[in-house]
Amino acid sequence: MVRACLERGIQYLTLFAFSSENWRRPQDEVSLLMQLFVKALEQEVEKLDRNGVRLRVVGDLTRFEPRLQELIRQAEARTASNTRLDLTIAANYGGRWDIMQAVEGMLAAQPEKRNGWQEGDLEPHLAMSFAPEPDLFIRTGGEERISNFLLWQLAYTELYFTPTLWPDFDTAEFDKAISSFQQRERRFGRTSEQLVEKPNA
Repeated sequence: MVRACLERGIQYLTLFAFSSENWRRPQDEVSLLMQLFVKALEQEVEKLDRNGVRLRVVGDLTRFEPRLQELIRQAEARTASNTRLDLTIAANYGGRWDIMQAVEGMLAAQPEKRNGWQEGDLEPHLAMSFAPEPDLFIRTGGEERISNFLLWQLAYTELYFTPTLWPDFDTAEFDKAISSFQQRERRFGRTSEQLVEKPNA
């Protein structure tokens, strides 16, 4: 998917690798996932850096082992100046957690304020504040829900669900999702007629 995004000029890719609810899974499965995460960071960061990919990891990283936290910090620092693609891995992430930690950050930033809050006051404190809101959300594996992912940011995102499992989601499947997205009319609260109206001269 990283290669496909680079080839298609897509600038932001976010992958939901591990949700805050995934700790409930069997311990041996969680342990394997953590090992895979470490292995990926050890083996793939050099390639990402060489291809101009900036890597970021969002979520509550405090539950991860120190070795994994250090690898994340090193990978983010190494790729920080890259601009071809922003690749974000959501790990121990949950949309509700994100909103709650953003509220805490907002209140801490303006402790004297009691009311009159605006959306713009909260948004800088969200984990994905550095990226635009997603245009397209893709859910593989036949599930048709967003599973506590980017709850704030997905308000106007186009949703695409496919029965294809993630390991089989190749560039052909990706292009199907993009094609579906391109055929949709994005109105953001307006009517179809408003979208085609010419601005006043």
